[in-house]
Amino acid sequence: MKNLKTVLLSAACMVALGVAAQPKLSKATIKDVVKAMTLDEKIEFLHGIGMPAASGSGPVTGSVQGKVPGSAGETQRMERLGIPAIIMADGPAGLRIDTIRGDKTRRYYTTAFPTGTILASTWNTALVEEVGNAMGNETKEYGVDILLAPGMNIQRNLLCGRNYEYYSEDPYLTGHIAAAMVNGVQKNGVGTSVKHFAANNQETRRASVDARMSERVLREIYLRAFQYVVKTAQPWTVMSSYNKLNGSFTAESKYLLTTILRDEWGFKGMVTTDWFAGKDFAAQVAAGNDLMMPGRPNETEQIKAAIANGTLSMEEVDRNIERILELVVKCPSFLGYKYTDNPDLKAHAQVSRNAATEGMVLLKNGLTPVLPLKKGMSVALLGNYSYKTIVGGTGSGEVPSAHNVSIAEGFQSAGFTINKELVALHAKYIAEEEAKLPPRTQIIQKVEAIPERLWTKDELEQLAAKNDIAVITIGRIAGEGRDRKVDADYKLSEAELAMLSNASEVFHAKGKKVVAVLNVDGVIDAYTWADKVDAILVAWLPGVQAGNAVADVVCGKVNPSGKLAITFPKAYEDVPSAKDFPGVPAKKPQYCEYNDDIFVGYRYHNTKNVEPAYPFGYGLSYTTFSMSGLKLNAKTFNNKLTATVIVKNTGKVAGKEVVQLYLSAPVASQEKPSEELKGFVKTKLLKPGEKQVITFTLSADDLASYYPDQSSWIADKGTYTVKVGNSSRNFQQETSFTLENDVVTEKCHSMEK
Repeated sequence: MKNLKTVLLSAACMVALGVAAQPKLSKATIKDVVKAMTLDEKIEFLHGIGMPAASGSGPVTGSVQGKVPGSAGETQRMERLGIPAIIMADGPAGLRIDTIRGDKTRRYYTTAFPTGTILASTWNTALVEEVGNAMGNETKEYGVDILLAPGMNIQRNLLCGRNYEYYSEDPYLTGHIAAAMVNGVQKNGVGTSVKHFAANNQETRRASVDARMSERVLREIYLRAFQYVVKTAQPWTVMSSYNKLNGSFTAESKYLLTTILRDEWGFKGMVTTDWFAGKDFAAQVAAGNDLMMPGRPNETEQIKAAIANGTLSMEEVDRNIERILELVVKCPSFLGYKYTDNPDLKAHAQVSRNAATEGMVLLKNGLTPVLPLKKGMSVALLGNYSYKTIVGGTGSGEVPSAHNVSIAEGFQSAGFTINKELVALHAKYIAEEEAKLPPRTQIIQKVEAIPERLWTKDELEQLAAKNDIAVITIGRIAGEGRDRKVDADYKLSEAELAMLSNASEVFHAKGKKVVAVLNVDGVIDAYTWADKVDAILVAWLPGVQAGNAVADVVCGKVNPSGKLAITFPKAYEDVPSAKDFPGVPAKKPQYCEYNDDIFVGYRYHNTKNVEPAYPFGYGLSYTTFSMSGLKLNAKTFNNKLTATVIVKNTGKVAGKEVVQLYLSAPVASQEKPSEELKGFVKTKLLKPGEKQVITFTLSADDLASYYPDQSSWIADKGTYTVKVGNSSRNFQQETSFTLENDVVTEKCHSMEK
């Protein structure tokens, strides 16, 4: 009560004395501006304004229809103190704003970039930073201050609906790709909001489900990538997640948002909630969740009551306001940047195309290679998504590009002949099927799949007679608000299997080949039917230039160099979290036990000797590479260690290889994965016969595992094996070194009980 009375008396005195000169944020210190706020202003400032409320969430405090229509939210504007609103907008695959504004005289399009999974599949941090730079430019030039990206949760289970936004099953790869994205965006003088912190690994009941895991699992798998990004790239903001973590909402966890994020990692930025996250708003403020989005009236009531009863201090309120203002003064809206509304979309489309081609993964190409195809070949292009190609997922990662290039358009532009009758037939069929679907009215509404057409044998016989090859596209789209399912999603539908089987039978009978293109949001079954086709290309969700990018790879203009950032299992049951996902009870899970422990993805497959269909890090090329001469600069580890290896293009065409370094650590008192990724380098474009020396540096952090009983990261003494290759199961060079004594690399705070 004392704090509340002090603030009220101070405000009353200012009015009584007729104080006219108020501090302005552009001239006064942030602390002075905070002191000048009334209690009501302070409480109001702790939450923003944003989109209309979801059903049952209560009204928001305002809506964003001013400066940038379609943006996700704003901070509060206080003119008397010189505080402008800063604008936040989605998202992970490019800027998501409305294309139509008040005058309706033009369209405000943005670029749909390749989604998170395909960017990670490039294994090229320089290229990802270039994509981030283009995203950041569009963010700035359209008047937005904070891009709500990147999404960097771990792809724990293949069925998570937002996996397409995320990078990988591996925290090392995720952290390095995410840091490159943050650096690229923020070099434009706009901010990022890395999300969702933390353990938001499913969409099923995401706003309430409790992710239950040990402290070791939390730190080694689900926090490690965030830690790397915070320490190396310093994102301007971090977004807390919807879910609970071991019983507490993440947005209300002081252990997560203050003890770990700020005290241990040194985060200097602002923390915002995800939209409508959490229940106890005073607890969010106390925990160090600075900004609550998108703003609800009951937040004000709860916070005021908590201040009055002494459970929330004014020091905590002022601290959070100061952090919001520290963000405000960095933003273009505060600095008076005159945005153009005219970013170079043509140049950014080329960036998108380049990234897409480099992230596509060639899974199969036959003993006698089928790809690349010769230009001029006549192609029987089958499958709905050859013509209605999916460029991105739904929800915050959905981007309003001017025109998305389909695979059919890309093939035609690349010089292939596409049967006109086949084009017309698909157009008619797709239009008829779409007319049967319910209208889509909101961004997180599920996009219903169009069933594949059932082809008769006579139709396929005619196509095989007229065309040199069949290319069949299988499509999948998912997104925010729901998870995928096994049947007719992870697994192919009966119609898809029939199309693949029947087309392959007919074309093979005439001595002609069949190629499958997977235009998918995440991992699908690519094992049970793989022997029916001659080549498989995973195109993922490739962005606005999707069709051109697919054609670039298929015709050989670009030699595929993508590597899987997530394991393709032989069966869904081989996924280590399959038994636990999405939680208990199955239909409306209250909690999800992370019984897969630290053995996520390849860590499980390698350690438990479960053979995958296609391993993490795997991807074919139109050329071949060798690795030789692995050397360490010392056989005993002392602070750091350097490894070098020689990569050579041993094939006949130029290409890029991803050199991956895995480390096997000695097992002391706790189980460890048989191998863990600890380094990767994508080579330059190597000509036939050309070599490149690749250098890796290992630090003590790379050797360490987390020991909860000691609240420490510890590198265990013993022998470490360095394994270098081009996938998690293909090691071409190995050597070892020793660590003579245990090394504590980091002391931490133990998990709250």
